[in-house]
Amino acid sequence: MKIAVFCPNWVGDLVMATPALRGMRRQFPDAEIVAILRPVLASVLAGLDLADRNLLHEPRAPRSGPRTGLSGLAFAAALRAERFDLALLLPNSFRSGWWGWISNAKRRVGFDGNGRGLLLTDAVPRRPRGEPYPVLDEYLRLAKAAGCEQLDRRMELAALPQDLAALDTFWQVVRPERGVPERVVCLNPGGAFGAAKHWPSEHFGTLARRIATECGRVVLVLCGPAERDVAREIVRFSDHPSVYSLADAPVSIGLTKAAVRSAELLVTTDSGPRHFAAPFGVPAITLFGPTHPLWSETFYELGVSLQHPVDCGPCQQRVCPQGHHRCLRDLTPDRVFGEVAAILGSGSMRRAA
Repeated sequence: MKIAVFCPNWVGDLVMATPALRGMRRQFPDAEIVAILRPVLASVLAGLDLADRNLLHEPRAPRSGPRTGLSGLAFAAALRAERFDLALLLPNSFRSGWWGWISNAKRRVGFDGNGRGLLLTDAVPRRPRGEPYPVLDEYLRLAKAAGCEQLDRRMELAALPQDLAALDTFWQVVRPERGVPERVVCLNPGGAFGAAKHWPSEHFGTLARRIATECGRVVLVLCGPAERDVAREIVRFSDHPSVYSLADAPVSIGLTKAAVRSAELLVTTDSGPRHFAAPFGVPAITLFGPTHPLWSETFYELGVSLQHPVDCGPCQQRVCPQGHHRCLRDLTPDRVFGEVAAILGSGSMRRAA
């Protein structure tokens, strides 16, 4: 049996899909499972046994470097050549439904709606529009429709040895006399969703300084390639020698996973790397602004969600429609630091990953 899993196109969503992928592996242990995903996301699943191999789909040419995935007719031909018995379509888009139909898989399981019902053999009813619900549970609902019986919400990730070694090298470079620190708090200011998810850099800087001075921790600011300037800005605002960033390192999803895995605590916006904490058993404080926490609820017992109530939100907009961004500006560093101090003071109660 050969199974295609059309994976989500966002880092956090892909992590939240790992319980569904595990359910497929348990239900079909002898099947060949092929993960269909964007090249940039392949490293999210690296080191796991959830898929036997990847089929990389790259509909647009990369901004730099060679194309590493297939597109257009070449991708369609590759799908057809696989002769899948079952296709599980996790994205709820017409495009994914179209590619599932193009694959000619015998069974095509996905959510109804967005005009793609006729492209599926097993169209699963969607929840009412506008009602927030956990995406993680929706992926599990699709896995159940595909026949999975042993399902749970435990997310999974792995940190590759080379990424852990790269993190050690980073610390040796920035702290040549002291080396790898034992107690690190990571800050993740990222947000590919849009500017509305970003907690002000001044707030992050104030928080970093207080963690370093009052809690005696080393602070590491995470970043992706597009967030290097923000990470440098946070370090500058912190004005403390124990606050570092990955801005000048060869950043990657693998390095970020390694950093979160080694951390005592992660303080993060509602962005993809937020979901790296739970699989590694790292306590996490998530700062919500325009998004409803229920959409990305993972039921993680060591997770704390903070959101400042405003009469205009949560609006789910990428840029603040009102222009004031009060949902995150008014979430003060004092309030966040109170949660940080409580977790660090309790010994962090890290869960065995």
